[in-house]
Amino acid sequence: MANSEKYNIIVVSGPSGSGKSTLIHRLLKEHKNIVFSVSHTTRPKRDGEIDGKDYYFVTEEDFRKKIAADEFVEWAQVYRNLYGTTLDEVKRKASGDQNLILDVDVQGAANIKKQFPGALFIFIVPPTLAELKKRLIEREKVLDGNIEKRSAAAKEELEQYHLYDYIVINDKVEDAYTVLKSIYTAYNNSAVKKNSFVESILAEKKV
Repeated sequence: MANSEKYNIIVVSGPSGSGKSTLIHRLLKEHKNIVFSVSHTTRPKRDGEIDGKDYYFVTEEDFRKKIAADEFVEWAQVYRNLYGTTLDEVKRKASGDQNLILDVDVQGAANIKKQFPGALFIFIVPPTLAELKKRLIEREKVLDGNIEKRSAAAKEELEQYHLYDYIVINDKVEDAYTVLKSIYTAYNNSAVKKNSFVESILAEKKV
């Protein structure tokens, strides 16, 4: 197990359609000391995506070599594609004054928690499953088998809520973001994050 106190890690999960990506992007935009964890994936690059910024796009052969070499903190197969976060990515970006934010599913969150139990875990949830399904239909413009699968998968993911420290209900984006930002502020002022500051006060010479 890695020394979790050494790394500043924020894990955010949520079912497809919960709005977690929108909330994460807003947090990144407003807080320059937060950096995004870039995952490796075997899925094809989409128009406008940049290798090394959106994902590290690799072949399935290269991905499986990394699995064999135990390079991933977490990895999973989503439909036909593989996704994973390397330990190197975490170590490079989650130290010093930087806070690393990871957008992973509940399976990935569980694996990260085993290695970094001191990380902050946040779960973004929809107000109802019916609303989640509505959002998926609006996004995909059609009701198909994939949406039915994602709706069923969402319920399974929600059953894992106990893995997380905080739950953000994303009914209205502005309200959800206010809660998320408050959690981040509290995290930055936690005893673990501020212990060195208090120690410096205690080390001061008497006036």
